[in-house]
Amino acid sequence: MFFGLDGVEIGLIIVFLCLFGGILTGFPVAFAIGGAGLMSFGIIAALDSAGILVHEALDTGSQAYRDLVNGGVNPNMISHFRYPDLPTVSESLFPGGWEQAVDRNLSFIVNRMNERVFAGASIETLLAVLMFVMMGIVLERSKIANDLLTTMARVFGPLPGGLAVSVVIVGAFLAASTGIVGATVVTMGLLSLPTMLRHGYSPQLATGVIAASGTLGQIIPPSIVIVLLGTLAGDIYSAAQEARAQAVGCSDALTYLGEPAVVSVGTLFQAAMLPGVFLAGLYALYAFGFAMFNPHKAPPVHLEHTNHETMTRRDGLLWMVAVPVLLIGGAVFSGQFGLSGSQNIHVAEFTEAGATASLRTNVSAQCEAAMIELHGQSAWDKAVAEQAAIEASGGAQQSVQRTPEQIEQLTVEAIANAPKLGTGLLTVMVMLAITLAFGRGVAPLANPAPLLIGAGGIVAVLLLDALLVGPQTSSGTAFAIYFIPFIALAYGLKDAAKHLSKNELFRVVFPPLVLIVAVLGSILGGVTNPTPAAGLGAGGALLLAAYRKLADHKKPGKIILGAAFAIVVMLLIGGNFDLRLGRGNVPFEDWAAYLVALGAYYYAMFGILYACWVLFSDGTLGIVVRETAKVTSMVFTILIGSQLLNLVVISFGGEHYIQSFLRSFDNEFTVFLLVMLVLFVLGFVLDFLEIIYIVVPIVGPVIYGGTMDPKWVTIMIAVNLQTSFLTPPFGFALFYLRGVAPASVTTGHIYKGIIPFVLIQVLGLGILWTFPDIVTIVPNLLSK
Repeated sequence: MFFGLDGVEIGLIIVFLCLFGGILTGFPVAFAIGGAGLMSFGIIAALDSAGILVHEALDTGSQAYRDLVNGGVNPNMISHFRYPDLPTVSESLFPGGWEQAVDRNLSFIVNRMNERVFAGASIETLLAVLMFVMMGIVLERSKIANDLLTTMARVFGPLPGGLAVSVVIVGAFLAASTGIVGATVVTMGLLSLPTMLRHGYSPQLATGVIAASGTLGQIIPPSIVIVLLGTLAGDIYSAAQEARAQAVGCSDALTYLGEPAVVSVGTLFQAAMLPGVFLAGLYALYAFGFAMFNPHKAPPVHLEHTNHETMTRRDGLLWMVAVPVLLIGGAVFSGQFGLSGSQNIHVAEFTEAGATASLRTNVSAQCEAAMIELHGQSAWDKAVAEQAAIEASGGAQQSVQRTPEQIEQLTVEAIANAPKLGTGLLTVMVMLAITLAFGRGVAPLANPAPLLIGAGGIVAVLLLDALLVGPQTSSGTAFAIYFIPFIALAYGLKDAAKHLSKNELFRVVFPPLVLIVAVLGSILGGVTNPTPAAGLGAGGALLLAAYRKLADHKKPGKIILGAAFAIVVMLLIGGNFDLRLGRGNVPFEDWAAYLVALGAYYYAMFGILYACWVLFSDGTLGIVVRETAKVTSMVFTILIGSQLLNLVVISFGGEHYIQSFLRSFDNEFTVFLLVMLVLFVLGFVLDFLEIIYIVVPIVGPVIYGGTMDPKWVTIMIAVNLQTSFLTPPFGFALFYLRGVAPASVTTGHIYKGIIPFVLIQVLGLGILWTFPDIVTIVPNLLSK
């Protein structure tokens, strides 16, 4: 041994020192990682060839080792850490020589690059990174942050610490719309830091709240961290659970777990919503508490409002709170009493297959014991009873084809039992009614007649749907029935939109909010996966930015509004008409809907191209393209370099050594706590990308191979990685803020200001550790 250390341990130290040294050289991290892998491999290979590095491996041929295996101990759990008295044999780090390691690594590199970068299953999800980055940069360049900060400061400024609370709210808002830490921190630093200092705010509080709020984009969806981490977590969790199942004698993970071993990026987005909002709430609570105890360091600020109609407290409570609550509550109760619900009466041509037991019971004795240990004796007994009942009734019922008479009878029964109102139509009408209520609330002195006409249109639509529109009514016929009420509704909505556009808060918040709801709603609701949603977000951001540019230059934005309306038309037609023209008998209304959708598509594309031309003429599009290319190329280059570094660690047994050390602990929560501590410390010197691509693949098979919920594990890692942006000395958010802070704000102010927020991060992790339901409740509810 060299210095009393095992050769593998020295190899790991060499890899870390090369990586750390490469980062300190100032070279781009993307290239420093790959260079560190090549340099460390060369050093380790040279020392190994010289006979300096020796690895003490377990003697798998010894009688003591065979006794453990024969005693039922899993060979993966046998290590020098757990059984230090086992015989060992000395061997070189590269038993076949470094030449063989190079040859093996080259083939691994080709396979890894093909799987994770060029043509693998995760490449479609990784494409979402490019479009989310583009969406964020476009919105950042459209000066939305400027408007949001100004508006929120006017709303919350009069409160103690109100400006700091405003920064937190805007940070959360930008996180949901951009998700790019650097752009958010720089933008808020330029816009809010001088204002906060000018009004007597403490430099420590001002810089701390800006840096911390800017990092919320790492956890609040659509988060690039979750996209990247999710693509890894899905593969690692699936492979780890398959290995776990086979280790206990089961054929596959589905048999052992009773459910598929799958975790998707969309599910992780659902799991990240509450933790992200929760962290933002902790930031705002700290800012408010700091101002209460130190009023001279965070005084109230009264900013001048723009000219719009004054809203009284009574009108605000009535139209902004009471009416929306009554509308939403009424819709919920209508569903509880069967007045509204799904009107789907489709009867399948084949019957459903009979129910199966909750667990597979036709397994080996070893697998049965493992399943009983995992699920409990009661769950196993229940599954056995279910299987016995199935066999007693003649076995599992197979799917059979229904006769036309059976289909007709079932269809009649479904029509008779269908609710009077469809859930989709009721939801849309409630949202439009709330829009009318908001229009009345912001302009209480205006003529209410147009809004009343719009409300009458909503009532008429619901009555006509309940009385004349049934489950079998075609979409074309329903549209004809709704036509006149729709005109009344459109008249009222036009008046409401006019009032809302004059209100500063709605004018600033509403457009990006619609985009956020469209992107996140489609993902969280399970309508689509992150990649198409990211495309929708990028296209919407282009339209929004172009409209803002046209408004700044006093030019009409009718083409942009028309393109946005065309997109809405396409979504409505696609959800209500069957546009498959290749089927046998296509009715006229579907042909008409197809032609309208086709026209809307061409107009929407024209609008997006026009938006690109507007941004190109302004010089914005070129910046957006360059910045998007820079960020995405950095991400993919780091991905390639990290794969090279990982393969170096694997080549001399470093990955197996680390995993053996972690598996030597009996408690998986102890292992996870140790991993979280290591990630937290690494966050002081490494960026989140390096940690995701270098560390997670090494420790992932251990932490994802146990009983812990993979959603909870991934979100805990994501929140921990968020801290890497804040922790000195290499926290990137601190460097971003230092670059735009005035000379009066020192690096010491930034470091002191960020310490409370790092502690808040640790507190947040502790709360999520204690109450994991904060992470899992949203995906569990949506899955039902």
